[in-house]
Amino acid sequence: MALRVEVVYALPAGEDAAFVQLTRGKTALDAVRASGILERHPEIDPRRLKLGVYGKVVAAHAPLADGDRVEIYRPLALDPKEARRRRALRKR
Repeated sequence: MALRVEVVYALPAGEDAAFVQLTRGKTALDAVRASGILERHPEIDPRRLKLGVYGKVVAAHAPLADGDRVEIYRPLALDPKEARRRRALRKR
């Protein structure tokens, strides 16, 4: 039986999403590789992928279920503590 999974990479100006068909037992990393997103976005380092399924961080080898949405997370542009510190300095 096949799984239908959506893979999404969020960008500042939108998102890149793809639906893939996988066989049962495939992982989040398998879905990312099958989606073609790694080829379309060379800035993604496959060795440092941070993945999630419906907003919950999962390991790359996490098994998938039919209908899952695999999300590829980007590194934060700015540490949240640093952002708060900068806002506080501007208000002074």
